[in-house]
Amino acid sequence: MASLLDPTARGRVILVGAGPGDPGLLTVRAVEALKSADIVVHDGLIDPRVLDLAPAAAQRISVAKRRSRHTLSQEAINALIVAHVKTGAIVVRLKGGDPFIFGRGGEEVEAVRAAGLPVEVIPGVSAALGCAAEAMLPLTHRDHSSAVSFVAGQCKGLTDQDWSGLAGKGRTLVIYMGVATANEIADKLMRDGVAPDMPVAVLERGTLSGSRAIKTLLADLGSMVDREKVASPAIIVVGEVVDLSDAQDKLGRWARISESVA
Repeated sequence: MASLLDPTARGRVILVGAGPGDPGLLTVRAVEALKSADIVVHDGLIDPRVLDLAPAAAQRISVAKRRSRHTLSQEAINALIVAHVKTGAIVVRLKGGDPFIFGRGGEEVEAVRAAGLPVEVIPGVSAALGCAAEAMLPLTHRDHSSAVSFVAGQCKGLTDQDWSGLAGKGRTLVIYMGVATANEIADKLMRDGVAPDMPVAVLERGTLSGSRAIKTLLADLGSMVDREKVASPAIIVVGEVVDLSDAQDKLGRWARISESVA
């Protein structure tokens, strides 16, 4: 694989994890990649200060995706990347968080390799790690959690999936893209055996301006999301470790909800 520091290496793709939002969480290697770019194909929530790290002459192409509203299909994004690389360009595919954690990075790597083109992946700080750190929420803890799982809250066949064993005593569950389906997620977890009084935190806009970390109990998750008007980007953390965090129960309902679901 050609070195990022080799200015003569042309016609390649670099998938770069941009982290959860704060430009300070970029890796050194990610910055090097951006500075080498001819074209930056980027997600919609990338901070402009991150895009500014690419050369001024580099073309910037947004392929922003929102729930039910995609600028381009994934197949079209793959084709766009391949077409530009075939011209000899260094294409940086800049993705929020980490490319291989719910970022469809695997699909893009497959497409580039199928075209016989070189590709490199630079990991990024995932949303779970960055947002949890900001909220002082340890995803694992020797006394409270020895396992952590990541799931997508928006996917086909959500209600048919078996999440039993992913959350509960001694385990932490992190749910990406779960705000819009918070009610269904809470109902599903309780049907799969998670206690209604299990602590839950919602980490909204983590590492970005206006970030919030709020908590409640599992039985109240959907209602809290509605009351607090939580909006994406946000992740949901389920587990005892939530009690160790700085997440706030803004309405002072913690004790009353605990009593009601006991």
